[in-house]
Amino acid sequence: MPQPFSFISKVFAACLGIAVSASAIGAPRTVCTITVNSPDERESFRRNLPPGDYRFVELVERGRPDWLASACQQKVQCDALIISGHFDGGTEFYTDRHDNSEYLSVEEMERASCSDSCPGVFSQLKEVYLMGCNTLKTEARQTVTEDIVRGLLRSGHTPADASRVAGILGEQHAGTNRDRMRAIFKDVPVIYGFSSLAPLGRTAGPLLDRYFQSAAVPEIGSGQVSSKLMAAFSNTALTVTPGLSDAESKATLRRDACQFVDDRLSASQKVAFMHEVLQRDMAEVRMLLGHLERFAASIPPVQRVAGSTAAAFAKIAGDQGTRGRYLEAARDADEASVRTRMMALATNVGWLTPAQEQAEFMRTIADHVARGRVGRDEVDLACGRGRQDGQDPALRTLATGVLKSGKIAQAAAMACLGSAEAHARVVRAVTSTDADEITIAQAYLRHRPLADVGEVRSVASAISRMPASAAQVRAIETLAQQRVSDPESLRAIAALFPLAKSVQVQRAIAGVLIRSDYRVLGQADLARSLKQHRLKSPDGSDVIDALLRVLQAG
Repeated sequence: MPQPFSFISKVFAACLGIAVSASAIGAPRTVCTITVNSPDERESFRRNLPPGDYRFVELVERGRPDWLASACQQKVQCDALIISGHFDGGTEFYTDRHDNSEYLSVEEMERASCSDSCPGVFSQLKEVYLMGCNTLKTEARQTVTEDIVRGLLRSGHTPADASRVAGILGEQHAGTNRDRMRAIFKDVPVIYGFSSLAPLGRTAGPLLDRYFQSAAVPEIGSGQVSSKLMAAFSNTALTVTPGLSDAESKATLRRDACQFVDDRLSASQKVAFMHEVLQRDMAEVRMLLGHLERFAASIPPVQRVAGSTAAAFAKIAGDQGTRGRYLEAARDADEASVRTRMMALATNVGWLTPAQEQAEFMRTIADHVARGRVGRDEVDLACGRGRQDGQDPALRTLATGVLKSGKIAQAAAMACLGSAEAHARVVRAVTSTDADEITIAQAYLRHRPLADVGEVRSVASAISRMPASAAQVRAIETLAQQRVSDPESLRAIAALFPLAKSVQVQRAIAGVLIRSDYRVLGQADLARSLKQHRLKSPDGSDVIDALLRVLQAG
């Protein structure tokens, strides 16, 4: 009597499952793991995959900084790779655990991939699981700016062609996390990752368990996208993409980037390639600036002046035509930070002396001040170069104009470069009613803290006279960053606590006191004042409670 079709189907499916398992046992797949933070994802894979069909290799060797190189040298053949760790948005996988110090930098991954020094870990992969936030984020990290379009026009492109080329450059050099991971894991059929926030390990582990329970036959290492895995993570930002292929236009960019980090190339060969890049259209040079900077900075001073490497640098330094085009493009950059970076690279390759670079920097800040294009970034940039003597006649003339204009950001830039009058203007802005002015003052004072007791007392006194407001809170918070030690100033701020009409003001005051030498106020008296006059917190324990605990412990 013929068997029912359903029975035959079940027998066939069972036989197929046995065949698949037997095949896997004959050639077990290797799952490599890089666990720099939570082991939850790794342990879920380990629990649910048949031990006869899969073997696990943890590549991280605790306490060994070159663990990736060690794994590459051992020629471990990985079919699947699981990387578990926080991802900071572009530079490394890292841990938040105090008992771990391991991390995995994207640059190290790029070097291993480009150098073909890790054929087992990278070249045999069928699948990659990037268990960190933003690992496949598609947001561009670099965009085409107006000065790049101007550069294209300057080099002879028509307006229409310049717009077209700019669009291509923007797409090619966007530098998204997704692009970088696709380039690192070139030709890998399946790369899983997250386009935004990823679940923490304690959440991802159970989601993986749910996936394995729904998959009768394990799909790990098959090189096929798993619809069941995507379904298990449907409420997250899990996404999937293939690795970059040679047929794609971005493969050219990968080849360029690899030239700078390929360990098989000598330093002189890499310097010669850098020269070739610098001779290209300056619009493309601008988009490759990050690669050029990192490579130029990676050459040790001793190596720069030795043999063929020194000769390769000398060729760049002597290329006056490229130098002229490069400096013209640098001076035309809209962003002060880009202009400064380009000048620093010009110094690194021998096109500017340190004195000339400093003069270019001063010109950059002066240009932005004169055009009214100064914000927090420019203030950070100006202060980051170190205090100037403020004796340059051009600087004094510029500062005079800035002070007349009343614009605090420009004044902060001038103060960074040594203008005493501008410094005084920024200090007064701490107690401004304008939130933007206080923000600039905060940025400035992080670089140039209040060093004069008279200034600290003046600010504290001005704060005590401010009406209760959000501006007063910001002013007190700015003072807290200065870690006040002057007793008179601390008494002026502490006296505000009983008078405060909002818990936000009281919290800001506590923020000043907890960072200071509060013993000068009398710990017992201060604790009694806090307890007696504190306003009810709408959202539980806060900095006032923390201060009280410190005072009572003392």
